[in-house]
Amino acid sequence: MKMIVWMLLALLPALTLAAEGETGNNRSGRLPADYQDVPTTPPEGKEIRKYAEDGQEGTQQNFGVQPIHDNQVFATFKADRFEHQWREHGVEVFLWDVKSWVGNDYHKLYLKSEGELFLDNGSKVEEAEVELLYSRNIAKFWDLQAGIRHDFEPRPQRTFAALGMQGLAPYWFEVDATAYLSEDGDASVKIEAEYELMLTQRLVVIPRLESGFSFQDVPEYEQWQGMTDVTLGARLLYHLRREFAPYIGMTWSRKIAETANNVEKAGGDIDDRAVVAGLKFWF
Repeated sequence: MKMIVWMLLALLPALTLAAEGETGNNRSGRLPADYQDVPTTPPEGKEIRKYAEDGQEGTQQNFGVQPIHDNQVFATFKADRFEHQWREHGVEVFLWDVKSWVGNDYHKLYLKSEGELFLDNGSKVEEAEVELLYSRNIAKFWDLQAGIRHDFEPRPQRTFAALGMQGLAPYWFEVDATAYLSEDGDASVKIEAEYELMLTQRLVVIPRLESGFSFQDVPEYEQWQGMTDVTLGARLLYHLRREFAPYIGMTWSRKIAETANNVEKAGGDIDDRAVVAGLKFWF
């Protein structure tokens, strides 16, 4: 035992020197023969290299150069909700909530549409709106959006100026908050928030909150000053592919405050529940 201890003590200086040589002067012996140190910042007067080119001939020249795509234009179409709803009292509704955009990392042009089609009584469109928005990235994960919105239904039709924020809040909540000013001077706010809870790599639960606020009484559209309504829901998705996910879920919506009081006095329903099934997809 003593002999083993003495042998380890005798080898300790040699092991220390070997380790120092491995991390010091001998480091270059472990690198490829064609390795070159490339500065990560451009020389003075030179532009930043945006791309690391693949398939170079001869010695590789782009070690340490990161690909950046902020000067390219992209486009996409996304359906967040594309679903059939079975509501109370036997009412069936088709709901769509879709958007498309084109642009780069900082500037985008959005086209959004949302609405409801009642499948009984001749398939009547109950609500239908379209928004055209310019979107500007102003901070990490946040875009400022401005544009116009037009409501085709309910009648009479209305047009709004729109100004809002869209982005990713702390703890990964996706938030879309927009203020609207109608052609008649009626001001309102709409807030949407949802969160993706990953159960597995493919199975996802998405709780969702939507709420509205009106600054004036607009009885012809069943809106009175204050908070007007709130909708809560949850959808269970299964990603067959990242771009395609069928889902099922439930929603509950309710008129609140002064809006609920006036709708109830007029004999209307102030709350509603529904079972939903649909698709979430993008391309």
